[in-house]
Amino acid sequence: MLQTIRHTLAPPIFNDEEKTRIALLLNSILWAVIFIGLIYTLIAPIILDQLFSAMLTGTVVVAGVIARQLMFRGHVRAASIILLVVFDLILILSIIISNGTFGASYSSLVLTTVLAGVLLGGRGGYTFAGINTLIGLGIMLFQDSLPVTMIPQNPVTFFSSLVVYVFFIAALLQASAQGFDKLTENLRRTQQELTEKNQEMQKFAVGLEATIAARTAELNTANIRIERRAKQFEAISKISRVISQTQNLDILLPQITELISQQFNFYHIGIFLMDVNMEYAVLIAANSVGGKKMLARNHKLKVGQTGIVGYVAGSKLPRIALDTGADAIYFNNPDLPETRSELALPLLRKANEIIGVLDVQSQTPNAFSQEDVRTLTTLADQVSIAIENAKLFEEQQRVLLETQAFYNNDLREGWGRFTRAQNIAGIQRRNLKNSFLPEPLELPGAVEAVRSGAVFQKVESDGTSLLTIPIRLREQTVGILNVKSGYNRNWSDDELDIVSAIVGRAALSIENARLLEDSQRIAQREHVIGEISSKIGASTQIEDILKTAVRELGMHISGSQVTVEIGSDD
Repeated sequence: MLQTIRHTLAPPIFNDEEKTRIALLLNSILWAVIFIGLIYTLIAPIILDQLFSAMLTGTVVVAGVIARQLMFRGHVRAASIILLVVFDLILILSIIISNGTFGASYSSLVLTTVLAGVLLGGRGGYTFAGINTLIGLGIMLFQDSLPVTMIPQNPVTFFSSLVVYVFFIAALLQASAQGFDKLTENLRRTQQELTEKNQEMQKFAVGLEATIAARTAELNTANIRIERRAKQFEAISKISRVISQTQNLDILLPQITELISQQFNFYHIGIFLMDVNMEYAVLIAANSVGGKKMLARNHKLKVGQTGIVGYVAGSKLPRIALDTGADAIYFNNPDLPETRSELALPLLRKANEIIGVLDVQSQTPNAFSQEDVRTLTTLADQVSIAIENAKLFEEQQRVLLETQAFYNNDLREGWGRFTRAQNIAGIQRRNLKNSFLPEPLELPGAVEAVRSGAVFQKVESDGTSLLTIPIRLREQTVGILNVKSGYNRNWSDDELDIVSAIVGRAALSIENARLLEDSQRIAQREHVIGEISSKIGASTQIEDILKTAVRELGMHISGSQVTVEIGSDD
C-alpha cells in the first residue's frame, strides 16, 4: 500500500536532467495545490461560510490535476504555465471580490511570482513579477470602482489566507529543498563519477604507459630479430654464391666455415666428413685457431661414441647443448676451451645417408635460438649439396681426364695405324710436282711447333722463309705443315689464318675418312664372323663343324695353312 502511494505521488523521470528537476518541483507544488485546495474547498463553506472561495479553490485544484497529466506526458513547461496562469487568474478574481487592496488575497500575487521564478526560471519570474505589479497597481487605482465585497474580510479570513500562503510557501520550500538536495546529490555523484573516471584515467594512463613500454620492447625485440634474420638470409645468400662459384672442396669448405662464423658471430665452425669405413667423423675444415690445430693433427671422432659430433654422426639427428657443462654427451675439447654451447647438424644425402656433420660452437650459453637452428639447418642442407656436387664434379673431371687420355691415345694409335696401312707418311709438293713420302722427313721447326703448338717462322741465311704449322685435331698434334718461300717473305696474318684453317679442315677430313675406313673394316669383320658362325652353327656333326671351320678360315686368310686339333695328349 505504502509503495503504491509513493509511486502515485512520485514525479516523472525524463532523460533530460533539467526537465526532471523542474518536474520534481512542479510535482510537489501540484500536490500542495491539490491537497490544500481540497481541504480549503471542503472546510470553506462549512467553517468559513465562504462558498464562492471554495469554488475558486476547487478551480485551482482542477487546474492542478490537468497540469499534472500534462506533466506526465512530458509537457512540463506547458503544465507550469497553465497552473500559473489559472492560479494567477483565480487570485486576481479573489482579490477583486475580496475588497481589493484591503483584502486578505491582495498579497497572494507574490505567491504566483515566486512560483513562476521557481518553475519557469528567472525570465518567467520577472515576467510574472511585471504582470502582477501592473495588476496590483490597477487594482489599487480602481479600488473605489470594485464591486461589493463577496468574501467578507475578518480575522478568520485573514488567518485562513495566511494558512494557505504559509503551507504553499512550505511546499514550495520543500520542493526547492528537494530539488537542491537532488542537485547536490547529482553534483556529488557527478564529482564521484569524475573522481572515479580520473582514477580510471590514471590507471588507464599507467596501463597505457606500461603497454607502450611493453610494445616498444616487443618492437625493439622484433627489430633485433628482423635484423638478425636479415643477416641470416644474407649469410645464406653469400654461402650459396660461394657454393655456386667453387667446386673444389679444399677451397669451398674453409670458405663456408669462415662465412658462417662472420655472419653469425660464432666462436668455432667445423665441418666433419665420414671416412671410407664410416667409423670416424674426420675434421676437414675449421675457422678457429683451435680448429686449425685440430686439422693439423688430423682430428677425428668415433661415430656414435665421442662427443656431440659423434652422436650426430651415429644417429643422423641434430643435437644442441645449450649448456655444455650440464650435457653428458658433450666432449670437453682442450683446443676449444671457451665453448659454452654447441650445435651439431647432420650432412645428409637424398637417401638419408650421412656424409658428415656441421659443428657450431659459441662462447655464450643458450646461444642458439629456434631461428638459428632453422637457418643453420638450411645451411647444412646447402653444404651437403655442395659436397655432393663437388664430389660429383671431381668424379666427372676424373672420368673426363681418363676419357680424354684414352681418346688421345686412341687418336695417336689410330693415326699411326692409318699411316702404316696407307704406307704413307705425308706428301710434298716441289716445282709443281706432288710426291708421297713413305717415311717422315726432318722438317725445320717441327720440334718447336709440336712442343709449343704454335706457328714457327724463320728466315734462313740465304733468304729462304720457313713456315712450320702444327696440324692439330682435338687438341692433339697429328702432323706438320712446312712451307718454304724465297725472297725474305713476310707472312701476313690473313695468310696464316688461311693456311691454319685449310690445314685444320684437311685434318678433320682425314680423321673422318679414317673413322669411316675403321668402321667399314669393323663392319666387314663382324660380317665375316657372322657368316662363318652361321655356317658352323648349321652343322650338327663334329666332322662337318671342323671342316667348315678350317675351310672358311682358309678362304678368308689367304696363303695360310689352317690346322685344328681337339682333345689333349692325356
